[in-house]
Amino acid sequence: MTSKSSVAHRVAVAPMMDWTDRNCRFFHRQMTRRAMLYTEMVTAPAVIHGPKPRLLDYSAAEHPVALQLGGSDPAELAAATRIARDWHYDEVNLNVGCPSDRVQSGCFGAVLMLRPDLVADCVKAMQDQADVPVTVKCRIGVDDQAPEQVLPAFLDTMARAGVRHVIVHARKAWLQGLSPKENREIPPLDYPLVIEMKRQFPDLTLCINGGITSLSQARGLLDQGLDGVMLGRAAYHDPASVLIGADALWGDTFAPDPLQVVEAMRPYIADHLAAGGRIHAITRHMLGLFHGRPGARLWRRVLSEGVGRPGAGLDLIDAAVDAMQDAQAGA
Repeated sequence: MTSKSSVAHRVAVAPMMDWTDRNCRFFHRQMTRRAMLYTEMVTAPAVIHGPKPRLLDYSAAEHPVALQLGGSDPAELAAATRIARDWHYDEVNLNVGCPSDRVQSGCFGAVLMLRPDLVADCVKAMQDQADVPVTVKCRIGVDDQAPEQVLPAFLDTMARAGVRHVIVHARKAWLQGLSPKENREIPPLDYPLVIEMKRQFPDLTLCINGGITSLSQARGLLDQGLDGVMLGRAAYHDPASVLIGADALWGDTFAPDPLQVVEAMRPYIADHLAAGGRIHAITRHMLGLFHGRPGARLWRRVLSEGVGRPGAGLDLIDAAVDAMQDAQAGA
């Protein structure tokens, strides 16, 4: 299982609340066959008590895909992991990195960096119910913790609990005084510390997250010994630049151009509309596909302004492509 996880994580797209839903993941999969994709965080109580198909369903085309769970009760996390087995995710990940107020009040996310033994109990309980790797996504520390002391101790605790793969967001989380958005931007990045952790824990698969905005940057981090890189906002806002061509890191030549990605999305959009869905649920994730390219502004504008039109369908995609290409021809 460790080998499968290591290969999948050479590049990964981070779990992002309100962004990496199943439509976003299907879209991202049209640009990379290899990168590991993550769900938005789903709390263990939601999986246990909530609408399971709505929370857990996904397209088989999304593989490899991981479920990220939030929680701090070992029994609840075990139950959620057991339920999720029927959905055949490739990995189950425990969130020990999210700094939002909601996760603090629920005692999960980054606040768990303060309770590594509890995290160990959680992952052991999850492993007992899992038939795929159980991984952890964490920060380098929180608040006034000293990361150079806290992170190695945390990783050692995870390794002793049987965890073989950890994704480290190379920033502290400040649980008081910074918003979740500020926590993604203000605390300084410490890549050297995460690289040092790989040297100290050579048997752990270590993936780095935070501030990675290009494939060349990703390659540089891999070249320094890390097992994988995880991209977040760059993969959402400028997906073509960081996902098309990412498979070359596995020696794979798959690299469609953005127009081919649009064509690949058409049957999926058609099925979504036929099932009664709104096109905006998909096109909102596609706005950045042509970021930085001629006509990108018109692509975004046509899609954004047209989604509210009654009956908006694949003709809206055609109109956006035509407007962009007209702009390119006139440039």
